[in-house]
Amino acid sequence: MRDVTRSPAPHRRSFLKYGGALGAAAAVSSSLSACSSGPESTNDTGGGKGDEGGTLTAVIGYGNDGSWDPTQTASAFSMAANNHIYEGLLDTDPISREPYAALATEVPADLTGISWKFELRAGARFHDGRPVTADDVVFVFDRILDPDTQTLAKGFFAPWLRTVRKIDARNVELILKFPFPEGISRLTLAKIMPKHVFSKAGAWDEAIKGKAVGSGPYRQTAHHPKSNTTFEAFDDYNGPRKAAFRRMNWLTIVDAAPRVAKISGASAGAQLADNIPYANIGQLKRSGLTVQGGAGMNNLFLMFNTRHKPFDDVRVRQALHYAIDTDKMVEVALKGHGRASTSFLNEANPAYRPAKTVYSYDPDKARRLLKEAGAEGLRIDVLAVNVSWIVDCLPTIKASWDAIGVKTTLSPQETTAVFTKMDQKRDYQVVAAASNPNQFGLDADLIMHYNYGPRNLWMGYARWAGDPVARKLFRDMDQATREPDPDRKRTMIQDYIDVVAEQAVLYPVVHNELMTAWDPKRLTGVRAQPYPGVNLLQAKWA
Repeated sequence: MRDVTRSPAPHRRSFLKYGGALGAAAAVSSSLSACSSGPESTNDTGGGKGDEGGTLTAVIGYGNDGSWDPTQTASAFSMAANNHIYEGLLDTDPISREPYAALATEVPADLTGISWKFELRAGARFHDGRPVTADDVVFVFDRILDPDTQTLAKGFFAPWLRTVRKIDARNVELILKFPFPEGISRLTLAKIMPKHVFSKAGAWDEAIKGKAVGSGPYRQTAHHPKSNTTFEAFDDYNGPRKAAFRRMNWLTIVDAAPRVAKISGASAGAQLADNIPYANIGQLKRSGLTVQGGAGMNNLFLMFNTRHKPFDDVRVRQALHYAIDTDKMVEVALKGHGRASTSFLNEANPAYRPAKTVYSYDPDKARRLLKEAGAEGLRIDVLAVNVSWIVDCLPTIKASWDAIGVKTTLSPQETTAVFTKMDQKRDYQVVAAASNPNQFGLDADLIMHYNYGPRNLWMGYARWAGDPVARKLFRDMDQATREPDPDRKRTMIQDYIDVVAEQAVLYPVVHNELMTAWDPKRLTGVRAQPYPGVNLLQAKWA
């Protein structure tokens, strides 16, 4: 079932721009800095007494001008906001990632079959007052599964979900290609959107630009790109996680100093901020704020252009990883809030095991590998995003590579500039950037397919998908997806991650911790996420 009024598949450039080519990490670069706190008319911080009429003001360290289309976005700001505006059939707890009934009335008890049936919550309404129906559910999944429409969500569902059909006005059935219990947690990534709104001509473009109409506890009331987005409690919401704040004002302040200033001091203009710089943790704690971190898959990765010699040689890629003094990077740049990568997955992931190839600091081995590859005297220009913590890490990369005879130049640029160059298939050598697939979940199968696959955006940038090793890797990944035994599946995933580690085409250097700060005298129930953004569905006035 396809809706003929839907907009055509976006060009890859627009998918990059609005789909978040940085993955879930720095959804936009610090070039999209918004040092202002937004229009005066939407910058009310409320009475601050915990009264029902008060406005919660939060500072988000990422841009709000990425795509707001839930089927398309990886923008940290937009994904966090959409979790308050929209609902999936099921949603997941932001920390445990356990699924809970959202628009659906319950989580299916039996996940071993190829049919999951859901009843929609009675009385559920969209923010324009119209009821949520099975037609809306089918509409969204049809878009996601449409082979002619390129969406980020397609990669999360198309491998295992065959179709979604309407049973009656309040009941739907998901028909799977094979049993896939892990898919139940992915349903939160399919936010249910009103067909009567988004089936209109041009509506998907409006969704990209910021139009948001959902059924969640908060409705969007204003959106000012590069400045702020405001929300109000939706009075007709009858779901499980009700709004605790009458109004919210989320400021986008990408630059670190004004972001910290906004939450600091007796006259602080905000009660909560994410993406706290490590250097400011002590200062904020001494001022009475709570500062907590979440360790997950946030990482600095290197991606090599395998069509640009000598980076087609695995020994060169390995050498450059062995050469990096990751202990120094963690100590100096990350102030101890990180760990050298020992697998593509971070160590807290349920599917983690150390990869067979671990890039411990070994400059002698790096020199030897370069000599064996005939790549001595190498000169590298590192194309990097200018996200603040990535920029802090770059000097360690340069010093480490210079020390083994690789003359290194650092070229940090705006995120959009970096990935537009690759989208235009311009030549490059190495990219250093940030990613955090935990924004989509903890499922290792999802994480790896987000980064690796024959039609994957990242593999297109790395120019590696046609390599014989890559083709076998992709077959092994698909077999693991279909494996019904969970222990065997985990082992298969770990085995192919060994290949990913050995090949080092796109691979993390360090995993780091993300910090969130808030005023405990004003707020309670806040939990620091290990991925960008905030979730305030269980927070309230203190």
